[in-house]
Amino acid sequence: MTDVDVLVAGAGPIGLTAAIELRRRGVAVRIVDPLLEPPQYAKAVGVQPRTLEVFEGMGVLREILDAGIEMRGQIVFVNGAESGRIDLELPTDIPFRFHSIPQYETERVLRERLADFGTTIERGVRVTGFEQDADQVTITLESSDGTEDVHAGYLIGCDGAHSIVRKTLGLTFEGGAFDEQYMLGDVAVDWSQPRGYGVRSMHQTDGTTDDLLVCIPLPGHGRYRMSMLVPDELAAPPPTAGDGIAHGFEGPRAPELSHIQAVVDRLSPEPATVSDMRWSSVFRISHRIVDSYGRGRVFVAGDAAHIHPPTGAQGMNTGIQDAHNLAWKVALAVEGVAADTLLASYDAERRPVGEEVVGRTVQSAREGIGADSSDPSHIMRREAQLLISYAGSPIVDTTVDGPGPVPGERAPDAYGLSRDVINFPIRLFSLLDRRRHTALLYADESAGPADVVTAEALAERISAAAHGQLDVYLVASPEAQVGSTVLPLVRDADGLFAAAYHPRGGTVYVVRPDGYLGYRGPSDDPDAATKHLGATFA
Repeated sequence: MTDVDVLVAGAGPIGLTAAIELRRRGVAVRIVDPLLEPPQYAKAVGVQPRTLEVFEGMGVLREILDAGIEMRGQIVFVNGAESGRIDLELPTDIPFRFHSIPQYETERVLRERLADFGTTIERGVRVTGFEQDADQVTITLESSDGTEDVHAGYLIGCDGAHSIVRKTLGLTFEGGAFDEQYMLGDVAVDWSQPRGYGVRSMHQTDGTTDDLLVCIPLPGHGRYRMSMLVPDELAAPPPTAGDGIAHGFEGPRAPELSHIQAVVDRLSPEPATVSDMRWSSVFRISHRIVDSYGRGRVFVAGDAAHIHPPTGAQGMNTGIQDAHNLAWKVALAVEGVAADTLLASYDAERRPVGEEVVGRTVQSAREGIGADSSDPSHIMRREAQLLISYAGSPIVDTTVDGPGPVPGERAPDAYGLSRDVINFPIRLFSLLDRRRHTALLYADESAGPADVVTAEALAERISAAAHGQLDVYLVASPEAQVGSTVLPLVRDADGLFAAAYHPRGGTVYVVRPDGYLGYRGPSDDPDAATKHLGATFA
């Protein structure tokens, strides 16, 4: 008999995402964190377009946008002269652009969303160990009140680079560390650089960078998170105690405003004064990844699973998407309707993503973002995390050919749809519940009443295969003779759904709760669609 369905260790952005996504599906959750107060630092500040899609589904998009500013690009200076400018632009088929928000604000928004479900963080409580069997995980918690054993159906470790969950699970965490130390500061600066643009200013000798200032814009008048190399007086030796992982904040002294001003004096593209420092720290960077994202009923996500340089703002975003991928699967398992293969798909899908991000950010830290590609559009979509693919996943059917999104890829949005009652065009994403699967049955201009009967029969069958946890929409071309149907009908009034999905005749698309396409096939082959759902649902 379990005390709670899921225990989440760690209340940073990744743990909060996991808890919210579980609570949205009615799962009983406890979330614990050893910190007595939430940290007030601007550590991770970049939110990628794909993560904004996740936040939209979680119901926090407005609050996230209100608390940040658009990240419009970066201006690069070398030895005082502008050497390049990057504009962060994406095509209009992508709903969102790049966003900058301090991590403490992201966490605040997520905490408030979690509180909407009646769940609060248990602070000053840490996981010290656990044991698991086929039926549950017995977790030992420690607080100022003593120790407590909790019986949970599942344990999710979002407890950072020094994760107790990862260590207790016996996962390896192979990698290395960078020799350089850096310092961060959340400050205001009185220069005239354009709002929303980051500044990367370097001093180079014979083509080698020997001094560096990176400034990421934050909301507020002239506010930036600045990072730079550590001066000798603040440098700390590598850790020799504990787990020996040199990653994150450390050092006996936090930088003072004068330390940051000294770097700005050397490297700023114009004379400038920094002020109003809210927070500062010295930090180190490592690159490591686990050999598995979970075993049995215990999983890891975020920094507990992968750490790497902050180049391209990939870390927090990758971790949030880890939790987003895992939570809907665990929720189905808690409900007892998950196929035996479903939870194993978390490692199969997310660990290759983590490996790619670790490798790419290490290369970007040494050579610059995009050094491995000459295609600016590809680089931009990749950094926006729009090119992630689960094509090798055991729960994705990739036996398709021809144009259009391949199962395992992000399902594209489409604009210009219409339906009864609504007087204005709608987006495809507005149809997605984001807690359940969605099937889109497309009817082209040749469709008639017989095709509608076939679609309705398919809808009934796949809904049953998904234990009722699947919404079905009939998406019809403007010329399709649909007639009367019991299915919710949406018209592809502007033809943009067809342009994005390239349907051929009657086609069914199954979109997963995390917004990835799980299946694409002909709507007159119900056996294939049902077989696909059998890899997810019992």
